[in-house]
Amino acid sequence: MHRHGYVGRKLSRERDQRLALVKGLATSLVMHGKIETTLPKAKELVRYIEKVITKAKKGDLANRRRVIAALSTQEAAFKLVDEIAPQLKGRTSGHVRVERTRLRVGDGAQMATIAFVDKLTDKVAATPAKEEVKV
Repeated sequence: MHRHGYVGRKLSRERDQRLALVKGLATSLVMHGKIETTLPKAKELVRYIEKVITKAKKGDLANRRRVIAALSTQEAAFKLVDEIAPQLKGRTSGHVRVERTRLRVGDGAQMATIAFVDKLTDKVAATPAKEEVKV
C-alpha cells in the first residue's frame, strides 16, 4: 500500500480516538505549560496546537468558539485566549518546542517534552482587597 496523499500520523488509533488523544494532549499543554509524551505524539501535537494558537491570538468571538471546540475544556480555552495568546504576540509561528528527552524504560520508546517557546507568566487575578468600613 502506498502512502501518497496521507497527511499526519495514525498513532495506532482510529480517527475519533486520534482526535480525542490530540485534544487531550493540547488541553494538558495549555493547562500545564509543558508535558512529556512520545516523540510521534509530540510532533503531531505541534501541527494541531499551532493552528489553535493562531486562532486564539485573533481572539474574536468566532475564533474563541473554534478554540473552545479544539480543546477539551472551556477552562483551558479561556486560559489560552485570555492569558497565553497575548504573551505570544511577538511571533507568527513556532510557538511550541519539542525536545527529545529519554528512552522509556518499558518499551524503549523515544520520549519528548513539548513546551511553549516563550516564557509565560501566570496572571493572578489582582483584585484589590476591599477596605473594611469602620462604623
